[in-house]
Amino acid sequence: MIATDHMIEITETTNSRLPQLDFENLRFGREFSDHMFEMDYTDGAWQTPTIVPFANLSLNPAVSVIHYGQSIFEGLKAYRNAAGEIYLFRPQKNFARFNVSAERMCMPEVDPDLLERALIELIKLDQGWIPEGEGSSLYIRPFMFATDEYIGVKPSENYKLLIFTCPVNSYYSGAVRVKVEQRYTRSVVGGTGYAKAAGNYAAALYPAKLAQQEGYHQLIWTDAFEHKWIEESGTMNIVFRSGNDIISPSPSDTILDGITRESVLTLAADWGYNVEHRRVSVDELQQMLESSKLDEAFGAGTAATIAPIATIGYGGRDYDLTEFGTWEFAPRVLAHIEKVKRGLTDDPHNWTVRVN
Repeated sequence: MIATDHMIEITETTNSRLPQLDFENLRFGREFSDHMFEMDYTDGAWQTPTIVPFANLSLNPAVSVIHYGQSIFEGLKAYRNAAGEIYLFRPQKNFARFNVSAERMCMPEVDPDLLERALIELIKLDQGWIPEGEGSSLYIRPFMFATDEYIGVKPSENYKLLIFTCPVNSYYSGAVRVKVEQRYTRSVVGGTGYAKAAGNYAAALYPAKLAQQEGYHQLIWTDAFEHKWIEESGTMNIVFRSGNDIISPSPSDTILDGITRESVLTLAADWGYNVEHRRVSVDELQQMLESSKLDEAFGAGTAATIAPIATIGYGGRDYDLTEFGTWEFAPRVLAHIEKVKRGLTDDPHNWTVRVN
């Protein structure tokens, strides 16, 4: 693990692309800022951390990640308010989870304090790329992958870690239609479901594509053995409200420990709701739907923060929930978290880090 006082070498771009950026027509995940953070792991140690102009990578065709999939990532955002202040939301939680993923994938851990310091320097350098306005932010992607130039199934001895950023607007423009998945699975007990490993997302593409062909936006994943227990919704944690009860499946080795989810449930408890972290069965979900006791259902994740669910498909039937505008909890928690993220309200849990 590298020492936190290690100097970060910075090389600024001489040809900024910022003047060509159309902030009114941002394509999510397709417009990239001027700089990126880069650091290599070789000879058993992390080498000099650097910030360099954003550029393509040159890789040997035999590089280990392409063949054996040792790759992890995180996702977080930077926010700007009307006063020009810039905030990060719970970056240490992301970097702690990054190391949990690294351990599971046989990769070296990284000092979270170094990553936060490097990220702050990167954000300062590219702060002009942060869009203004509600729903807009600078998406941040830390990731690490194996770089051994070797064909053989074993943990790599060399790795590359990068962080790049991209300005984005809202991920979803409205409520989503989801289907309870009864055949395919996202993760299994003893697997890598709790890690943000790239392979988890690749394995989810095909069943999600099939659901989209049926008119759904995403899936509600169920357990691998019986398809009896609710796990996640697409790439997000899932949360339900029934009366005063806020219910969400507990993180496990098949369910990602979501930072947005944990924040949402913390606020729910602060506001007097009965918060339940527990297993939720498909039968229980169906009973709530059929008895009209499911008042709200939504995905919780970094990209969308809150993705309201309008329709849940199960057993050949679609169950429609009331419109998002009539909901009690999700709109309130979304508005509150967005204010916290931009430094516009009190932050008693010390979730934000001010950059400038």
